[in-house]
Amino acid sequence: MKYLPINRELFIKNRKNFMAKMKPNGVAIFNSNDIYPVSADSTLPFAQHRDIFYLSGVDQEESILLLFPDAPYEHLKEVLFLKETNEHIAIWEGEKLTKERAFEVAGIKSVYWLQDFHKVLKEVMMYADTMYINTNEHYRAAVETETREDRFIKWWKNEYPAHKVEKSNPILQRLRSVKDQIELDLIQSACNITEKGVRRLLNFVKPGVTEYEIEAELAHEFLRNRSKGFAYTPIIASGNNANVLHYIENNQICNAGDLILLDVGAEYANYSSDLTRMIPVSGKFSDRQKAVYNAVLNVKNEATKMLIPGTNWKQYHVEVGKIMTSELIGLGLITKADVQTENPEWPAYKKYFMHGTSHNLGLDTHDYGLLHEPMQANMVFTVEPGIYIPAEGFGIRLEDDVVIQSKGEPFNLMKNIPIEADEIESIMNS
Repeated sequence: MKYLPINRELFIKNRKNFMAKMKPNGVAIFNSNDIYPVSADSTLPFAQHRDIFYLSGVDQEESILLLFPDAPYEHLKEVLFLKETNEHIAIWEGEKLTKERAFEVAGIKSVYWLQDFHKVLKEVMMYADTMYINTNEHYRAAVETETREDRFIKWWKNEYPAHKVEKSNPILQRLRSVKDQIELDLIQSACNITEKGVRRLLNFVKPGVTEYEIEAELAHEFLRNRSKGFAYTPIIASGNNANVLHYIENNQICNAGDLILLDVGAEYANYSSDLTRMIPVSGKFSDRQKAVYNAVLNVKNEATKMLIPGTNWKQYHVEVGKIMTSELIGLGLITKADVQTENPEWPAYKKYFMHGTSHNLGLDTHDYGLLHEPMQANMVFTVEPGIYIPAEGFGIRLEDDVVIQSKGEPFNLMKNIPIEADEIESIMNS
């Protein structure tokens, strides 16, 4: 892996916290992701299932984690199954985890080769009453591909129909949403790499450059700083492209006078960063662009102050909507009459700001988190308001990643990345 070794105490602690939430005599299984085929013998780059990584630190395919805290034998309480490596695999594919190396990474003493999984599972099922299956229950999930986890669940239910079933996901939603300090440091590393990319662009962007050249500059900077690359598909949207919320073509020329919306973030050690900044192609904002820019920045700053323990995510968005409404009136985009006659289900401000303001961030860009429960310290959220004006040929969104503190305002992991319009202009013209 490109990233530096992670302290295994993180994974030891994560397993301990998960097992403490399990019902008596329960066993939980977590599978790695598949390597997905493209065609012929081509495959997509491997990306590990975040749950098995969170609980073990294992970052390779064909891996299984078994947790059975009430097992009658110590060697069955935590078990890791790995694809057996050999000299042939080492030559053709590179180093894979040995049993000794797996202990160094995960802190798990019982490591078997994958071929022993069914034999060990059969013994475990003799002792266990309940199986915790790991289904994807994220509120944004829309999965059509059958995963390795899905196939295992179908097989297990057929083989062991008499056992009770529980779900791992509700436990993981709570645990993964509150970050350990080691995790916060990893997310900070991802944000620091993103900063390097942004600063590189401020000296690169000029009229005539293409969106894909900007993407290439970012990829170069991310990779040279131990990142695998983008945490999500990058949005490099110049001019009116910024009014397409998920514009990813990144194939247009950036023209003088336009703004470029950059919604990009580096990953580091499977942890995500998520940033949005605006860059004026010519190195200077017009008066109108700056007025809208500062309105969005004010909404972001005010919204950030509300991210404190106890905040309700849904009500938070209602309050952000009120601040945005005031800014839009000041910009002349809506009137007080529009507000008085608005549809409560789709307030007047939604014409120009139609998406949410914040989401959990961590191992996934849209990370785990039970949004109906109050916010807690050490949760990480994005803050990303925007104003989109197709009639004027530009849209503006600004975004930082912040950590909720036990007291006071959240800590901004992106505080060193230029965001004030005057600072961006100054750097671009220095």
